[in-house]
Amino acid sequence: ACSSMTRDCLKLCDLKKKGCTIVGYGASAKGNVLLNYCKIGTDILDCIVDNTPLKQGLFTPGTHIPVESPSRLLTDTPDYVLVLAWNHLNEILMKEQEYRKLGRKFIVPIPEPKII
Repeated sequence: ACSSMTRDCLKLCDLKKKGCTIVGYGASAKGNVLLNYCKIGTDILDCIVDNTPLKQGLFTPGTHIPVESPSRLLTDTPDYVLVLAWNHLNEILMKEQEYRKLGRKFIVPIPEPKII
């Protein structure tokens, strides 16, 4: 069940209730602060993908979300990707063009929440 904080932060609960799959992108410190503040855990995000091999196979602090390789975007093809490293948005969008060609969307939480 989604906490009221999660609903207020990003409206991710509505997407989950519709049966959408959501993963995070970037196991960054700032992203983990957002996850913990908004109480976003494995009830919302199936995993977080990150390019850093040292982070893969581990879990996020506090929320215990598994960190996996970005190749998961093309093997499991989630409906949405929550960008947790929003300062690298342009780089992420360029790198994940194949995922975008499948018609899937990115959720950018900062500075204003939007879906692209």
